[in-house]
Amino acid sequence: MLEEAFFFTKPIYTLASTLHNLSAYDDATVPDASKWSFGIAVSDWNAQITHALFEACRDTLIKHGAQPDNIHVVQVPGSYELPLGARILYNRHAPHAVICLGCVIRGETSHHEYINHAVATGLLQMSLTLGKPFVFGVLTPDTMKQALDRAGGQYGNKGTEAAITAIRMVALQEGPSDHKKAIGFRS
Repeated sequence: MLEEAFFFTKPIYTLASTLHNLSAYDDATVPDASKWSFGIAVSDWNAQITHALFEACRDTLIKHGAQPDNIHVVQVPGSYELPLGARILYNRHAPHAVICLGCVIRGETSHHEYINHAVATGLLQMSLTLGKPFVFGVLTPDTMKQALDRAGGQYGNKGTEAAITAIRMVALQEGPSDHKKAIGFRS
């Protein structure tokens, strides 16, 4: 009987972007961001895409209460420079979260794999070391069309998703405002 559970006639998962707009979310579930500051590091490489990601990211932060004066921005040449740009931004402004936006489109070589891995690893290391969210908002498409579809096209905008991720992670880090409602051990 147990063996049968492992044999499926249909795939049990599909790529989420083939199902719906990934930027669709319930406004009621997003915490108020008015008390927090945010950093956004944006790659200039593939500017048509990254600047669309930036606009959506900034607009989403503001929509959920972030004050424009509490959103700090740096531009870097390419996605590979995002971790250092994010660290410089963090050192200058000490935001509650830093969002990194870039786009690395697959080329004829494996160059994109090295870039994406380096950026992801750098942001993860800073998140764990500094104890702050450094959000990976980097598109990793195979084609320009796929990038456009994820920068305001049919699958939403990764900039919106990155902003929501940052807000939710800061809220998680800040914890509940009423400690009586907290569950679990306290240090």
